[in-house]
Amino acid sequence: MYESIFPTGEKNTAFAKYFVGQSWLNMLTTEGVAIGNVTFEPKCRNNLHIHHKGGQILLCTAGRGYYQEWGKPARELHPGDVVQIPPEVKHWHGAAPDSYFVHLAVEVPAEGSSNEWLEPVSDEEYGKLK
Repeated sequence: MYESIFPTGEKNTAFAKYFVGQSWLNMLTTEGVAIGNVTFEPKCRNNLHIHHKGGQILLCTAGRGYYQEWGKPARELHPGDVVQIPPEVKHWHGAAPDSYFVHLAVEVPAEGSSNEWLEPVSDEEYGKLK
């Protein structure tokens, strides 16, 4: 299993249609800067998506996972890693095949910011990861 310093929260039913596999979400704050503690079961990942205007920061806290920008190699993530995702970059993130993964998702505030959810990461593409 894994240890996390923040509570796991509830099953992520609100965004389940944008994930392959089970995830959990615990919103730590929604005022000013939205910060969510997101937990992914092994093999779980979110669909490709784009943060318009504001971008996102991932603070990795437990397990092993991946972050990948469209057209680039996947980056393996471990506790203590930080990912700065600029606005307008198509990407996905999630757990490794054999590990839970937990990160804090920090939404960078910007006027008119939004998220655009796109297609899932295929099992074939995800299967290329170790």
